Amino acid sequence: MAEIDLGALRRNVDAIRAELGPSGVGVLAVVKADAYGHGAVACARALERKVWGFAVSLVEEGVELRRSGIELPIVVLGCYYGQAHRDVVAYRLTPVVGDPADLGRFSRAADELAAARLGVHLKVDTGMSRLGVRPERLSEFIEELGRHPGVMLAGLCTHLAEADAEDPMPTREQLIRFEAVRAALVAAGLRVGVVHVANSAALVRFASARYDLVRPGLALYGVAPPHSPLRGLWPVMSLKTRVIALREVPAGTGVSYGGLYRTPGPARIATLPIGYADGYTRRMTGRAQVLLHGRRCPVVGAISMDMIMVDVTAVPEVTLGDEAVLLGAQGSERICIEEMAAWAGTIPWEVCSTISKRVPRIYTGSG
Repeated sequence: MAEIDLGALRRNVDAIRAELGPSGVGVLAVVKADAYGHGAVACARALERKVWGFAVSLVEEGVELRRSGIELPIVVLGCYYGQAHRDVVAYRLTPVVGDPADLGRFSRAADELAAARLGVHLKVDTGMSRLGVRPERLSEFIEELGRHPGVMLAGLCTHLAEADAEDPMPTREQLIRFEAVRAALVAAGLRVGVVHVANSAALVRFASARYDLVRPGLALYGVAPPHSPLRGLWPVMSLKTRVIALREVPAGTGVSYGGLYRTPGPARIATLPIGYADGYTRRMTGRAQVLLHGRRCPVVGAISMDMIMVDVTAVPEVTLGDEAVLLGAQGSERICIEEMAAWAGTIPWEVCSTISKRVPRIYTGSG
């Protein structure tokens, strides 16, 4: 099971606010990808009184929050709407627009639903080369906006490609381009609305990127990005399971698929019911460890779809049903998400967001 500490989540927002100081900057909490695997609805409910609003990637994610009773602004960052323009209007979502053609589609949807004028956020591509209006094509967006009175500019944003990199120059260059776009919009007589740029790394490293809102993602869940120490963060997710089988095997015994591992001597092997179908990736084969009775034990053999095997020879007190901690603390030992990411050759974002729906989420912490 995955234990989600909602009290820690709230304290992390407090830590972010402490970093921002008395600036009045709001927090647009990123809860896309099911809140990075933590559970979007539960996390949003826990944060409702602490943040300005929530950011998702997909329309469906925003609809889920609305249907669950979330009333704060919900900003859809993904810029792709397919046939879902009416859903955006009907569920009072705030779309981020990177294609001027979407302005007409949203305007028509608002007219069909007899809705109030829809506020959209313009996304500017300042260097990510993924989504958004390129600065040299800004005039096309302005002209298209003028053709559709059913929509209005309510926000302006961009996405920083290298805010967590050691070299700050690429981010500074993006911010210069962004400022030029903002000035051009003002010169054209437009009110840009709320401005948001900074992700978790940028809100710490680049004060000029904070603007009206910051968009923390992973920092909410207890991980500070590289080169951007953020004090006072608490881990939010722990991953636990229990021993379901124990066997004594002689030296030279193969363990798991392919015989990648053979016991160097007589060994005691524990089986745990978790595998790559649960998000415990096969890429950690040969490197992962788990905690049993507060001690580190190596995962041996190939990680399979539903199970892993652990050498518990050095911990003879292990018995059936004992709790095993794969992420989190047990006794004086802790396995942190950065360590798991290193075993998998990936980033912490991927580790928590790929914990699958098979794994029950248990929510704790009153905050």
